[in-house]
Formats: sequence, C-alpha cells, structure tokens
Amino acid sequence: MVGSLALNRLQTPSQAAMSIPDLIKKKRDGGTLTDEEIKTFIQAVTNKTIQDCQTGAMLMAIWQKGMNVMETETLTREMMSSGEVMSWPKEWAGRVVDKHSTGGVGDKVSLVLAPALAACGCKVPMISGRGLAHTGGTLDKLESIPGFNIHQSAVQIQRVLDSVGCCIVGQTETLVPADRVLYALRDATSTVDSLPLITGSIISKKGAESLSALVLDVKFGKAALYKDLESAKELAQSLVSVGNGLGIRTGAVLSCMDGMIGRCVGNSLEVIESLETLKGNGPEDLMELVTTLGGMLLKMTGSVSDLSEGRKKISEAVIGGAALSKFQAMMEAQGVKEKDARSLCSTHTDNYSVLRKAEHQIELKTPADGVVLGVDGLILAEVLHKLGAGRSKAGQPVNHSVGAELLVSLGQRVERGVSWLRLHYEDPAPTPDQESRLQNALNLGSPQQHTLVKELLLPQ
Repeated sequence: MVGSLALNRLQTPSQAAMSIPDLIKKKRDGGTLTDEEIKTFIQAVTNKTIQDCQTGAMLMAIWQKGMNVMETETLTREMMSSGEVMSWPKEWAGRVVDKHSTGGVGDKVSLVLAPALAACGCKVPMISGRGLAHTGGTLDKLESIPGFNIHQSAVQIQRVLDSVGCCIVGQTETLVPADRVLYALRDATSTVDSLPLITGSIISKKGAESLSALVLDVKFGKAALYKDLESAKELAQSLVSVGNGLGIRTGAVLSCMDGMIGRCVGNSLEVIESLETLKGNGPEDLMELVTTLGGMLLKMTGSVSDLSEGRKKISEAVIGGAALSKFQAMMEAQGVKEKDARSLCSTHTDNYSVLRKAEHQIELKTPADGVVLGVDGLILAEVLHKLGAGRSKAGQPVNHSVGAELLVSLGQRVERGVSWLRLHYEDPAPTPDQESRLQNALNLGSPQQHTLVKELLLPQ
C-alpha cells in the first residue's frame, strides 16, 4: 500500500502543479488559475475526491482574491458541464428563454412572466429556487397550490414545454451537481457574496438549460443582497458578460428593491396576486417588471424589432387572457387537479376553496395623516419569516398561508387610523415587538415619483 502511495506522488511537473493544495495556495496568493486548473477543481468537487475543508478553503481564496472575467467564465462553463446539459428539438432553435431574479420581497414575476412568454411563442424551461432567509422562493409559492409538482425529469420537462410552452421546476439531480455542493458550502463558509461565485452559480444553471436568451433582474436597495446601484451594476455586468461569453444572449435589468413588489407577500397570497394579474388586474409595479423583462427577451430572440413592441406583446398576452390559459395548462401538466386549476383561473372564484387560508388575520392602522411613500420590505419579510413564511436552513418546511397584504397604494393620501396592512398568521402569533416593527416599516410623508426599473443592460 505504501508503495502505491509513493507511485501516486511520482507525477510529472505539470500534474504535480495540479494538486488541490497547490491550486488553493495559487489562488490564495492572488494567482490566476488556468482553464485546466479550474477544471481540475470542479471535477474534484463533482466526483467528491476533494475534502470539504479544501473546497471551503478554495471558496475563501476566491472570495478574498476574486477572479478575472476569463476565470469566471471558465468556472461557470465547468460547473455547467459537471452534469447533464439539456438539448431541445431543432424547431425550438432561438425560442428557448428564461429569466432569473437575484431575489426580493413579493417577487412573483416568474409566475406571470413564464406563461406570458409561452403565449408569445417562446419555450420557457424555468428552473427556480426555494426561499432562504428573507427572500421568497418561486418553488415555495407554487407548492402552495395543492398537487403542483416541481420535481420533473428532463424528459417530463420537454413534454410540458412541448404541450404548454412553459414549466417551472426545481433543479434536477443531474443538472449542475457541482453547484449544489458549492452552494451549500458557500453558506457555511460566509462566501455567499462573492461576485465570481454568484455569477458561476446563476449562469451555470441557466447554461445547462441550453437557452437562446436570458434576462436577469438584478435588484438593489434595502431588501436586496446589494444595497446600492453601483454594486448591483457590477454583478449585472459580470452576469451579462459571462452569459454572452457562453453563447447565451444575455441582458439585465437593474431594479429597485426597497419595498415590496405588488401588494402581497407570502406564498399563497402571492399566488392569488399572480392569478389576479393574469386576469388583467395586476399592480402597476409588477406589470412594469413583467413587461420590461419579457419585452427584452422578445427583442433578444428577434421576435420583435424593439423593446416597446416587446412590452406591448407581453402586456397583451397578460391582459387578453392568453397567459392565464398557459398558467392553467402548466398547473395541470405539473400535477394540479383539473377542477382546482380551472377554479383558480376562473373569473369569480374563492381562491381559498383551493389554497390554504391562515387561521387569523389582523389589520394594522396608520399612526398619522400623510402620503404613503413606501413600506420597508426587509422589515416586512423578516417578520413574516419569523412567523413561518420562510426558512433559516435548506430543507425546513414553510407555512404557505402566512403573509401580508398591503391595503394602501404608494402615493395614496391617508388619515390616521386607516387600515394599511392585513397580516395573515397561524402559530406563532405576532409579538408586540413584531407588530411595532411592522408599524415602523410604513413610511408616510409628502408625495414623490416612483418606478422600479432604473437601468437596462442589453447584449452587444
């Protein structure tokens, strides 16, 4: 046995340079890793021939020293190739699209956008995530619909795309296995906020979907990962650059995330608001994001000649009911009973005949006269998280019925004592401190202009 160990160490100089401790040291000391070295690291992660402590050390070295564009692109490509890469029928060429959001409060854009894009002739294999910490997850929202199955194989995904045009699913076991390992360890090693690691994680999963075009909603503000426009723009540029480098036409929208999107936060409530939007009664800020992101994708696939035509097409798909039909078909294709799907999509329906309703509701009153300037989305999300709407660790269950409805509009003049927020809760009940925090989340003052989208980054 000793002899075989000795033989393993008798490597050529180029192989010796590729040992994992050497790679960690090279990056720790600020060196640039070659394509081959990055490939060696990702293969070791995928094949589990590297110790967790070594992976953690490499993640910390990348966090501290960063990576240049070429390193980040190689990292992303190797992560993408660590598992199955989807392939689509030839006749879908140029029409397979997706969107990704960096996470927000009340962000139900995917639930409206995916069926709207399908109604415009796109194929949307949307691989989404679960909520963690204060941000909600698209999969948790959809799982509040009884029967909705987010676990679909590659064959099932293709079948749903063929018949419906869109599906929203979780990451399959065979897609980007390297990301699953790195994602879990990034949390444990406090390296979540590394630009190359975020870029690699997001774009590798989208690359494995073999997309023609991708649009990213990169958020900044109080309730976002990045608090200011400049740092969010740096991430957006990294994502756009690497996406385009991998051959996906990639663009980004920089949008403000100080408050909440729409008027509902919480899994069941956000499904209800998405359905209302698909019935043509959507809030302006949600529709602004849906039409901008969708319009960009239609422009990038060449379906329309400019952004305004793209926005108009998406808007018509939503307001005219075509997107609602696609959402109903997607629900049925992913396991929801036909009568439940039809009930949720009909005009006059009691959503709670299908969805779970919280046992208790209370309404908070405005503390003074004034104009509603906004609601602190982070406070709202943190309180709802504590009441059971979110999870602190991957794998924890969430209570789909917990949430909040905003009962006033931005820019609305209110008098003291008007109901401004309806809180839906079960066990535990909100504490006096939590109620006080929620009251402090309301910002009253003098009127101001308000739009979410601040900037667009289009592929060159």
